[in-house]
Amino acid sequence: MNGTDQTHHPDRVWSVAAHLDDILARIHPPAPVKRQLLDAQGCVLAEDLTVPLSLPPFDNSSMDGYAVRAADVAAATEAAPTALTVLGDVAAGSGALPTVAPGQAARIMTGAPVPPGADAVVPVEWTDGGSGRGPAATMRAHSAAPQDAAGEVRVHHPATAGAHIRRAGSDARAGEGALPAGTVLGPTQLGLLAALGLDAVTVHRRPRVVVLSTGSELVPPGEPLGPGQIHDSNSFQLTAAARAAGALTYRVGAVADDAEALRATLEDQYARADVLVTSGGVSVGAYDVVKETLTDLAAEHGQVEFRKLAMQPGKPQGFGLIGPDRIPLLALPGNPVSSYVSFELFVRPVIRTLMGHPEVHRRTVRARVTAPLGSSPAGKRQFLRGSYDPVAGTVAPVGGSGSHLIRAMARADALIVVPEDVTEVPADATVDVIPLGPC
Repeated sequence: MNGTDQTHHPDRVWSVAAHLDDILARIHPPAPVKRQLLDAQGCVLAEDLTVPLSLPPFDNSSMDGYAVRAADVAAATEAAPTALTVLGDVAAGSGALPTVAPGQAARIMTGAPVPPGADAVVPVEWTDGGSGRGPAATMRAHSAAPQDAAGEVRVHHPATAGAHIRRAGSDARAGEGALPAGTVLGPTQLGLLAALGLDAVTVHRRPRVVVLSTGSELVPPGEPLGPGQIHDSNSFQLTAAARAAGALTYRVGAVADDAEALRATLEDQYARADVLVTSGGVSVGAYDVVKETLTDLAAEHGQVEFRKLAMQPGKPQGFGLIGPDRIPLLALPGNPVSSYVSFELFVRPVIRTLMGHPEVHRRTVRARVTAPLGSSPAGKRQFLRGSYDPVAGTVAPVGGSGSHLIRAMARADALIVVPEDVTEVPADATVDVIPLGPC
C-alpha cells in the first residue's frame, strides 16, 4: 500500500505488545550467506553442523615426556627406577612413527601422535630426562642436546595404560553434532569450526543499521554550544545500542529540522541500510519534520504510520517500510531516555529478528523493589530505570521518571516495568524487571 497506512484509526492508542507484533510481522530476514570464518564472527549460524572428522583425529600426548608400555614401568619407583632404551623423538606433526617394543620408549612432545606399541605417557618430571641423575624438571632443547633423543631414560613412577593420552574422538566423534543452527558465532565457536577443517559457514548476516538524529538544536560533541543548543547524544547512544545488539552500524550526523535536508539524507542512506533509525521529530510540534518527510517518501514508495502508544516514556512512535527496497524505518522520540527505552523495546527485536538470533527479546525477571516507585499513569505501561541485584533478587529505582534524565539512565542496568493497570508501587512489592546488558 502506498502512502501512510490508513488501515488503523489515527486516534488508536496502541499497546506496547501490539506495536511490536505489528513491526515484527513485517520484518523478513534476508537469505543466509556463506562467510569465511572471521567474517562470520558475531553472526548466527544458519544450518546444523556435524563433525566431519573426529577430534582429536588421532591418539596424542597431553604431556611432554616419554611414550612407554605401561607394563614396562608398572614397578618403577624412585628407589628402583626402570631403565628404558630411547628410540628417538616424536614431535607434534610427526609422520613416520617408531614402534615401541618392550623395554623401549620414545621421547614425545605435547600434541604429538602416540607411536605404535606405546599405551601410556610418563611426564618428563617422572624421569631423569636421560641424564642418569635425579628427576628432571624439563627437557633440554633438541638443538642444544640432540643426544637426549637416544640413549637411556630412567622412569621413577609407574603409569597405567592410557595415562596422559588424549584418545581420538574424545572431544567429538565424526558424525556427531558440532553446532546447531541458531548458534551465535564467537571466538570459541570459530575455533571449533577451524579445528574441524571448515573455512566457511552459512550464516544469517548481521544487519546494517543506520542511525541519525534530527533537530536544529543538536551540536556534535566536542563543539561549543550556542544559545538554545544541546549536544547530540541520541545518535551515539543508539548506534552503540545497535552495535551491542549485533548489528553493523553507521552513525549519521544530526540533521536540522528541514524536510528537504532530511529527505536527502535518508535517500543517501538507502544503499547501505537494512534498518533506518531516527530520533526526534515524531511528536505534534510545528517543527517535527520527520512526520512530514516520511509521509512524503511513503507516498512515492513505501508505507509509514505514526502511532500513539500506551507507554511512558515513548508515547509517539513511527514505523514504516520506505525506499524502493522497502527498508524498515523506526522513528523514535527525541528525548534521550524515551529514545533508548524505545530502542530496547522495538529496534533491538528487529535487529535480532533480521540476524536470525534465537533470542529476540530480552528476558524478564521478577524482583522486589527496594523503594516506592511513586505514581504511574493509569492506562500506560511505565518503564522506569533501575539497578538490579540478581543475587538478592531486588531492584532499586534510579532517578525519576523524566524522559530527559540521561545521567540516571547511564547509572541503570535494568528497566522496571509498571503495568497499565497499576498506579502505585510500594516498597517491597514484586515487579517485572528487564535486565539490560551486552547480550
